[in-house]
Amino acid sequence: MIKKIGFVTNVQSGQSQRTSMGVTFFTALALLTTVFMAGCQKDNSTATTPVPVAAVQTSFATALVARDIDAAPVNLGSAGLFTILSETGISTTGVTSINGNIGVSPISSTAITGFGLIMDANNQFSHTPIVVGKVYAPNYAVPTPTKMTTAVSDMKTAFTKANGRTFPAPFVERYAGDLSGRTLVPGLYKWGTGVLITNVGVKLNGLADDVWVFQIAKNFTVNNGAIITLEGGAQAKNIFWVVSGKVVIGSGAQFKGNVLSKTLISVNSGAKVHGRLLAQTAVTIIAGDITPY
Repeated sequence: MIKKIGFVTNVQSGQSQRTSMGVTFFTALALLTTVFMAGCQKDNSTATTPVPVAAVQTSFATALVARDIDAAPVNLGSAGLFTILSETGISTTGVTSINGNIGVSPISSTAITGFGLIMDANNQFSHTPIVVGKVYAPNYAVPTPTKMTTAVSDMKTAFTKANGRTFPAPFVERYAGDLSGRTLVPGLYKWGTGVLITNVGVKLNGLADDVWVFQIAKNFTVNNGAIITLEGGAQAKNIFWVVSGKVVIGSGAQFKGNVLSKTLISVNSGAKVHGRLLAQTAVTIIAGDITPY
């Protein structure tokens, strides 16, 4: 997706990538201008063929486009139809509230605990007062088994593709994995370690169509009371936390974005999640509030 063309302003710590893109743009403009002027000059001995204006304009337009191109959001496929999706179980204790569908596969509905499930008359899904949506499992009536197999497959595909992204050029090991108190611009971030957000929180600043992808090789810890703040029009639906270890969202935290986890996702007491929790093992919730964007 090609973004709006604009000048880079309000550059803060961590925005070196956009600064360099702005420098590249102005450098390209200067070079193109120089080439055009040189092509129009003649010396006393040799006539130089002028560079066609159309060619300069084409190169200039190419430079404009190349300087500011967004990566697309991660395609969740049918996994995006779920607020919570897990392969090995979803459990809750306390007063939990979930907006949207939840489901498990390949494990059966017996691994969805603490919800007080009530089977629907068609046996294709169940419901519960704490979920504003439907609850699915592979041991329910057709077509639910196929639906769940496909959703889990799409979840794994999304994880693999998101974790394998190399564009745009990534911020590698930014802030040694401690994002506390930082403001992060859109882009691809990559750590070979774990990542921490303390109760100081973190800010994500960007436009409505900007995308953040965080590749985390180990655990992701969001401490008690931490707040992920979105600024400038940034949207939770365009934020992807791709975690190979476990994810712990602390008590009272306010979390934004989609979690694609290779292992456990744990949401603790009073935490609010604005996004989706997609786990290749289990999801545990203690009196949490989870709603998609």
